Amino acid sequence: MQKYYTRACNFYYNKTSKDKVKKKLSLPIGGNKSHSFDSIEIFTRSNKKKINIKNINKLPSKIKEKVLIDINNITKSKKIPKLKFNNLPIIMGVLNITPDSFSDGGKFNKKVSAKKHIEKLIFDGAKIIDVGGESTRPGSTDILEREEWVRVNKVMSYLKYKNFFVSLDTRKSFIMKKASKYKLDLINDVSGLSYDKETINFLKKSKLPFVLHHMKGNTQTMQKNPSYNNVLLDIYDYFENKLKFIRKKGIKHNHIILDPGIGFGKNMKHNITLINHVSIFHSLGLPVMLGISRKKFIKDISGENDSKQRIGGTVSSSIFSMLQGVQILRIHDVNEVNQGIKVFRKLNFN
Repeated sequence: MQKYYTRACNFYYNKTSKDKVKKKLSLPIGGNKSHSFDSIEIFTRSNKKKINIKNINKLPSKIKEKVLIDINNITKSKKIPKLKFNNLPIIMGVLNITPDSFSDGGKFNKKVSAKKHIEKLIFDGAKIIDVGGESTRPGSTDILEREEWVRVNKVMSYLKYKNFFVSLDTRKSFIMKKASKYKLDLINDVSGLSYDKETINFLKKSKLPFVLHHMKGNTQTMQKNPSYNNVLLDIYDYFENKLKFIRKKGIKHNHIILDPGIGFGKNMKHNITLINHVSIFHSLGLPVMLGISRKKFIKDISGENDSKQRIGGTVSSSIFSMLQGVQILRIHDVNEVNQGIKVFRKLNFN
């Protein structure tokens, strides 16, 4: 049986969006009237068709039934405890307490520098602090869990007394359990919960929200000629199957964020396809996050205009993603991205 996929498209933003939604000319993404769409693309593995939402009733009954389920998933409000989805995008600020992360390794290893960076991220507008003690850049090797905990512990003990939303970037249940004794609001496991078999049990017991991430292979193999039949639909199917697996394991809540994993087992073409069509993942009914900050696809596109921090490419791809209703952006340079978003809003949509 042929499988159908629904992608929201033809987007409106801010005041224009609110006016369209009020007149019932567009539909909100995630219950947020500041982000809306008036058309959809209906995909199969062999073709796609774009239609206006006013023409959905003209579709054949079986396709119409699937599309209406997807639209309900796209438009319904998203909820993660302690996060507010009324002012999007939510910025997740990156704190790498590692000597070897690809862009800022060694900068925040010491407790004093890490604390200063946390304060800066919050001041610049980050609503989430994502703490990581192990590099998962392409080609990186695993470190011992005890070593990772020594790095993470110095920050978690500090955050315990702060009113920040704390995300933990780790693949190891040992680190999750240790950190949960301090303060923990979200688990961000880039392996898609596959690295450590105990992770799923920890998440079931703790009932913590988590990011469901896509990675092809592991950190050492993921960039060695990655291939897909259809990168967009393959990753969509991966999320669907993974969510079924998670439900069977007894996790019933919807406090799950989807991250298609830009740069994690993808070449430049794969990354561009995903970013261009990222709104397809809204039809799974969960918030969508993108980690695009300083990624290699920016270098691949910009060529001789590449730079160390890749701020220009990060800002432009952040705004592009925001317009597709992406709810969370994982960012190193929080101030610069927020600056770009504020100027964009003022110049284009007020």
